[in-house]
Amino acid sequence: MFEGLEKMLKFQDKEKGMNGKHDLKVPLLEPTESVAVTVSEPAQREHRKARTVMFKVGGMKCASCAVSIESVIGKRNGIESVMVSPLQGQAVIRYKPELISVTTIKDTIEDLGYLVNELPEQDIAVCRLQIKGMACTSCSESIERALLMVDGVKKVVVGLALEEAKIHFDPNLTDSDQLIQAIEDAGFGADLISSGDNINKVHLKLEGINSPEDLNIIQSTLGSTEGVNHVEMDPVGHKVIISYDPDLTGPRSLIQCIQEAGQIPDFYHATLYVPPRQREAERQHEILVYRNQFLWSCLFSIPVFIFSMVLPMLPPYGNWLSHKLYNMFTTGMLLRWLLCSPVQFIIGRRFYTGAYHALKRGSANMDVLVALGTNAAYFYSVYSLIKALSSDSFEGQDFFETSTMLISFILLGKYLEVVAKGKTSEALAKLTDLAPETAFLLNLDGNENIISENEISTQLIQRNDIIKIVPGSKVPVDGVVVRGQSYVNESMITGEARPIAKRPGDKVIGGTLNENGCLIIKATHVGSETALSQIVQLVEAAQLARAPVQKLADQISKFFVPTVVVAAFLTWLGWFVFGEAGVYPRSWIPQAMDGFEMALQFGISVLVVACPCALGLATPTAVMVSTGIGASQGVLIKGGNALENAHKVKTVVFDKTGTLTVGKPVVVSTMLFSDVPIQDFCDMAAIAEVGTYCQHVVSS
Repeated sequence: MFEGLEKMLKFQDKEKGMNGKHDLKVPLLEPTESVAVTVSEPAQREHRKARTVMFKVGGMKCASCAVSIESVIGKRNGIESVMVSPLQGQAVIRYKPELISVTTIKDTIEDLGYLVNELPEQDIAVCRLQIKGMACTSCSESIERALLMVDGVKKVVVGLALEEAKIHFDPNLTDSDQLIQAIEDAGFGADLISSGDNINKVHLKLEGINSPEDLNIIQSTLGSTEGVNHVEMDPVGHKVIISYDPDLTGPRSLIQCIQEAGQIPDFYHATLYVPPRQREAERQHEILVYRNQFLWSCLFSIPVFIFSMVLPMLPPYGNWLSHKLYNMFTTGMLLRWLLCSPVQFIIGRRFYTGAYHALKRGSANMDVLVALGTNAAYFYSVYSLIKALSSDSFEGQDFFETSTMLISFILLGKYLEVVAKGKTSEALAKLTDLAPETAFLLNLDGNENIISENEISTQLIQRNDIIKIVPGSKVPVDGVVVRGQSYVNESMITGEARPIAKRPGDKVIGGTLNENGCLIIKATHVGSETALSQIVQLVEAAQLARAPVQKLADQISKFFVPTVVVAAFLTWLGWFVFGEAGVYPRSWIPQAMDGFEMALQFGISVLVVACPCALGLATPTAVMVSTGIGASQGVLIKGGNALENAHKVKTVVFDKTGTLTVGKPVVVSTMLFSDVPIQDFCDMAAIAEVGTYCQHVVSS
């Protein structure tokens, strides 16, 4: 990394505009309803007139290129905001069309010597959805097809391993609710994670609520507050989620607004509420479900395996298992059938559900293969049992252990997969925890004198707040130093171990460590706009990006299931036809079996071997885990493309300080060119140094 990363990490999703509807809706609340309200004010209507355009800019080399574009474009009349990312090669510009045109903006960038390769359509919003029920790449492709059929959707990226979808759409034609509905119609579940027009949110716990009328008062008051974009009330839990424009308001202002809403001052109270990480809770629940299913499966499949493969080789037990109950129906067959059935139809029920939804939408995924393979093995084994009951000379073999062990191994693979995903989520959560929980807020008078000092939660910091950072504490948000001097350790961002001197006018980054002096800073970026939040967003975007080899695997996986089914059918047909034609000798066929049954065994084997469908699962999971673990170690990886191209690297150049070294030299070994014992020499050196004013950097 290098200096200016905070500008490089600005991403096109940071749109503070209010795309979509903004009509005031204040319905009467019922105790069990969860009501969302989107509001409109004259100032917001003026703000909504602005549009957003996104360019692809070529020729940018470093952060200084982004700064030059931002500074020149930002000075033009009609420009509200400019965000340029050299990493993404993109520029997101918010402008007023009545004051400046898109062509003028494009020409201005080209006059600076950069190439504008693409001029996409305007007013593009971005939202992220969590997807439930995906099994393999055919599921992600089905979701992409369903979303692309929605009017207004421009681009869709579905991450199988991350279980997320990132959608670029025209907010004038569709919204997140329609996108979720399209996914549900395709047979999957979806929840909104974030939306481009509602990035900054605050969760508040309400007190003093005695009736639905109190909630209506608070809701309408918040709805008429300047800067509030969206209000979502939870009448049951007395909570409210507010999406706001950080340029116009902030969490403390919203809390004060709620306290002033009642006829009696301070009748209503609001406190910061930190919701549990829903995705983390769901991930833990998923891990627990797969673990329990695997253990229950093992409880049945291991005895089936022992009764089928181990005990028949041991004479006493083998004789007991081969005891005939009726005709050729043995005790071993009965035990294997009884133990296999719960695994096939109860524990393996999830594969039937997934296969049904896949076939319903006209596709075939891994669940279809698992259902076909296990059912073929199970029902052929049931057929063998029926034939053994009705014949006194049948010597066929059942495959109950194949069905149960296959389901157990697949459940084990799914369990290991969700555990790996959970560790990646923990790595990203650790990044967000680098910022301190509290900060010291200063109140100044007109002469810039400090009136008071309060310790508040970092989540309550608003733009332009004055924050005091004492020595040894972390910087809570991105800002600019207005008073004081100190050294700040920015190794978390830059990798440079040596602290950087900070003086008035210098920028500081949230999450970095203030070492020795006291700094007074002015907050410039808060919430999701900080460099730390942008790093997390960059890693998440990298996890969604598909590697070239993954695209190849996706193309193969699209035809994988039909190909396997056709191959299994051709295998059965080939062995059956050749057997009937006498191409291979009759002695190849076991006694009490015919050519049809033996050919069926080969066809089942093809289905069983292919059904894990590892081709479509290995690459996305590997990319997700590697980018997440790399981020926890301070290494940002821009997706699977960078990982795939890493094997072509022949020369690596390091900035050694903080990379190959720790930036703090120490004595690692000593050598004495004298007959004096080393201990005596060290004693004499210590005595000689006592009382001197030498301050040696390196010491043992």
